[in-house]
Amino acid sequence: MAFLHQAATRALKQALEGLPQLTGPKIRLHFRPNLRVVDGRIVSGGDRGHEVHAGSHLRGRYIVLDSDLLADPPELRRILVHELFHFVWPRLSNATRASWELLLLKELAAGARGELGWSAEWRKAKLEAVDIRQRSRRWRDYVCESFCDTVAAVLSGQYVHEEFTLAPKFARRRRSWVRRFLAANAELPV
Repeated sequence: MAFLHQAATRALKQALEGLPQLTGPKIRLHFRPNLRVVDGRIVSGGDRGHEVHAGSHLRGRYIVLDSDLLADPPELRRILVHELFHFVWPRLSNATRASWELLLLKELAAGARGELGWSAEWRKAKLEAVDIRQRSRRWRDYVCESFCDTVAAVLSGQYVHEEFTLAPKFARRRRSWVRRFLAANAELPV
């Protein structure tokens, strides 16, 4: 067990290297094997539900990561950044969130398909016109997931990944938006 703790500590230190300064109360990180979502809850083990890499509990201030990620440092970084930015998203200004939403609306108007991560992609696929028009919970969840997936893609340094299905011209626009956002925010509250 001590070996897993040491390996996890080393892997997390490497995954967090070079990230923007995140400020606020501590966020606990846990590794568990074979993560799955069953009835909206993250569980470890079994064969019910569907597999996930990680999950966050914003009120409880913790993240659970699949222990398989320890063997894949680039993927650990991408997934960890995604989960950390779930804590950043609700603390952004309304203007910043509206700017991101406008970027997505322009993409949809231009017929953009695909995403920079599976979390956003499956949510995007379920959107209906009424969701966008009424800014439904489904739409707002998609907007948040696309933000987290895009920031994770940028901060992971990965340009090619099986989950990156967004057309290059839209991916470039998103990456540019994220880089400007990060340059303007040396510290981010979580």
